[in-house]
This record gives sequence, structure tokens and C-alpha cells, in this order.
Amino acid sequence: MATIDLDAVAKSFGPVHVLEPVDLKIRSGEFVVLVGPSGCGKSTLLRMIAGLEEASSGDIRIAGERVNDVPPKDRNIAMVFQSYALYPHMTVAQNMSYSLKLRKTAKERIAEAVKGAAETLGLSKLTERRPRALSGGQRQRVAMGRAIVRRPRAFLFDEPLSNLDARLREQMRAEIKKLHARLGATSIYVTHDQIEAMTLADRIVALDAGKIQQIGTPLDLYGRPANRFVAGFIGSPAMNFVSGTYRAAAAGRPPHLQADHAALPLPDLDQPDGHAVTVGIRPEHVLVADGDTPGAIACGVELVEPTGMGTIVHLSLGDVALKAYRPGYTEWTAGQRVHVRLPLEHMHLFDEASGARIEPAASGHSPGLSERPAGTKLD
Repeated sequence: MATIDLDAVAKSFGPVHVLEPVDLKIRSGEFVVLVGPSGCGKSTLLRMIAGLEEASSGDIRIAGERVNDVPPKDRNIAMVFQSYALYPHMTVAQNMSYSLKLRKTAKERIAEAVKGAAETLGLSKLTERRPRALSGGQRQRVAMGRAIVRRPRAFLFDEPLSNLDARLREQMRAEIKKLHARLGATSIYVTHDQIEAMTLADRIVALDAGKIQQIGTPLDLYGRPANRFVAGFIGSPAMNFVSGTYRAAAAGRPPHLQADHAALPLPDLDQPDGHAVTVGIRPEHVLVADGDTPGAIACGVELVEPTGMGTIVHLSLGDVALKAYRPGYTEWTAGQRVHVRLPLEHMHLFDEASGARIEPAASGHSPGLSERPAGTKLD
């Protein structure tokens, strides 16, 4: 397998800048997921690595070799598409072996490669079927098998599970994870689904508006998001946000966020009194509280969503919508008034104007807020 290095790689279509300069080093055998909303530039970046799009500037290196001017067929990279792209008149075996036949590979080598890939992907009994006789998950496995038989230097996945239903997506995620562990292949995977990103990646590259927002392990991005975008995009249900004014400690008054309908305790911040700050907290960290518990806030229950494994409760704090996740079943009902607490150790703090993460002052250190590194190192 091979390393993939991107040095200031950017893409523009005329005056429109689709992708700002990207610096990224992908280690040999690493599984990296590019995640972000539609239009963020993730698929464009993948296509430039494959050679299907030309980089406007910067260098792309595969195994140390600059490949900007190398045609896609000569980069020795296999790509798995969202649409499967199978030939309908060919059998599974013929689809998987087609690229090898074009290269005039020996028949014995082709048969061996197809047999090995079919066994790996559980397709051994389906090799004589045509695509119309396969399920969506089976077709995607055929597309993956077609990539495996080539023994490429790297695999590129462009939203390969988007056309599958929820149960098949879950099954295929597990199969892709197992396949990567078995092959040890360098892989780049594009998705807008943060669950796929969290479960598959060794490292996640979060993009928005053509810019890298953060690079790190899934737990880096979940536990210490670099900015409000990453905090809101990673995690399901999504993180809650409460905006307000930072009030510094004074005259026996502890530091807190003064929001429209509540005062939330905060650590000491290296911010001026009155600075606009946003507090983020994940639904699973919103705790039930008694009305007389210090820091408890009263909320209205707007909606209760049982999921089987737990319950998502939609709350209202004045005009601010909050979600709480409670394992199992809850007796809360819509229209009820309840009290919750937002624990200081699980709060994430962001600058209201820029969205950048704010760290507590040294004197206000809290393990839940500042124990781990930000995870934005690029190599």
C-alpha cells in the first residue's frame, strides 16, 4: 500500500473557489474519512486524487511520486462509486475481472484474483449472476470486488452506501471495516454521514465551504471539536447550543453564561466580561435534576421520541431548543415542565462571532473541557 500526500492542493472552476489549499498526509494502510455537508468539496478532493479532476494548484503524491500529470489509469488506484457502475450484460465474475482482461492479464491470474475477492466478500455462490439478480448490498460488494482484484495502491470510496437502506448501510459498514482490517489497504472514504465517519475512520477530515475545519481521530472530533461547525456536525443527536454573555467572577459571583432565560455556570475564561460566548453540550450529557439543585434550569417538554435503545426528549428553554438523550424509557410527556442540569465538565465553549473553540483559563481547568489535544495536526 502507499502513502498519499496533498501539498496545498486547491480547485477552482473559473472565479469560483471550490476547495481552498489543502495539506494532508495519509499514512500507508490508514483509513481516512472525508466528511462534511453537500458542496463542501470532499468529492472534488477525492476525484483529484483519482485523476478525474485536475488540481488548480498544489501537488498530489502517491507513494512519494508526483501524479498531477499522470492519467487516472496509470495511478494504480481503485475507486468505488455510489452508483455501483456495473455492466448489466456481464456476470459478477465478468464485472470483477473486466479491468484485468483489459490489461491482458493471464487467465490463471484472473481466475485466482476473482476467486479470492469473491470469497473475501461472500460472493462465491453469486459469480454467475448478472447485476439485475442481485440486491443493492450485493451489487456494492461486486463493485468492491472489482476494485480488490486490481491490487491497487489505494482505495477511494465515493459515498458508496448512499443508495442503500438503513439496515444494509449498517451491514456494509461492518463489511468495509472488516475488509480494511484484512487487506490493510490505504483507503479514503467520502461521506456526509457522520455515523459512517465515526465508525469507519482511523482519522476524520471534516470539511466545510471548501476548507478543512479539523483533522483527528473520531474521538478527537467528538470530544474536542475545534469549532462550532465540527461540534454540530459530529454526534447524533446533534450537540445543543446556548448563546449568551460571559460574566466573569466578581464579588463572590462565580463565572457564568448569562443567557436570555438562564444563568449557566462556566469555568474562568481568558475573555473580557460581556464577551459573546456559545455553550455546547451533547444531548447524552444533559442530566435530570431536582428543582432545588444548584444550576438546575426549568424547561418545557416539546416532544418525546422513543428509539428503542433510548429516548430523545425535545426541550425548550425559552426560545432555545434543547435535546436530552435518556437511555431506556422515560415517563416525560409533551407539555410537562422539568428541570435539567448542564454539567460543567461536559460543556464545550465557542466564540460567538468566529465559532472557534475557547479553552478555559489555567485556573479554571476542567478535565472534560481541556484534557485532550485538539486533534488538528495534519500528519
